Amino acid sequence: MTGLTFRKKAEPEERLDLSPLVPAQLAGLSAADIAGLKVGTSRLGVTVGDIFEVSGDDPATIRFEGGSPRFDRIGEAMEAGEIFVQGDAGMRLGRMLKGGRIVVSGSAGDHAGSAMEGGVVRIAGNAGDRLGGPLAGEMMGQKGGTLIVGGNAGARAGDRMRRGVISIAGDAGPDAGSRMIAGTLIIQGRAAGTPGRLMKRGTLFLCGGVEHLAPTFLDNGPADILILSVMSRTFAAGEVGSVPFGRQPMRRYGGDTAVLGLGEIFLPL
Repeated sequence: MTGLTFRKKAEPEERLDLSPLVPAQLAGLSAADIAGLKVGTSRLGVTVGDIFEVSGDDPATIRFEGGSPRFDRIGEAMEAGEIFVQGDAGMRLGRMLKGGRIVVSGSAGDHAGSAMEGGVVRIAGNAGDRLGGPLAGEMMGQKGGTLIVGGNAGARAGDRMRRGVISIAGDAGPDAGSRMIAGTLIIQGRAAGTPGRLMKRGTLFLCGGVEHLAPTFLDNGPADILILSVMSRTFAAGEVGSVPFGRQPMRRYGGDTAVLGLGEIFLPL
């Protein structure tokens, strides 16, 4: 058996909802059944066969050969298996992911990893706004799992984060970690705006410095180097990989006291 491959024929003329293309929903379907699945978001009734050449027969591993910023909701609510995207992905990549792995060689749109509960999402390029964050009206963002971005992230990464790890190798847009409830957010580049605003708990590493830090965070002095070293070794041995704070002196700030928060922000000395 070979993995199920979706080879893009041409750039779609509309945004696509690719949430049906996950292992659990494709298991047992014939090639004709898969080609007939509707993925369009307009009245045109676009199907999988209109956009992709489909090959392979094992839905446990899914490959998109040729990505697009219009490929929305890839891997949504997936429970197991693997999805590989060659190129870019659209909005809501890996939203509500429960297990398995999603790997994107390009960039992803807004709300990647939104409300994910487990598994791994790895984006080689940049991510849009509200990485791991909730949709409008939702009370919690990321609830577990690991979300890794090789480039930069947009505004409010980790908004209302409840559990899990987000690692951003580049810079982060304004107000990363806003309203965090728990979890760990690592930004290796520079953080814009006022990160950690209204966070109640959780840990925020700002390894490349920060534009502003809210005055409602309290300076707790230099961080314990031993604890940071242990944490960095743990990340290096797992999905996140090497992080700079294991060899970088850091200062700890507690807050946000505007909401009687028990969170912590680490900044380079």
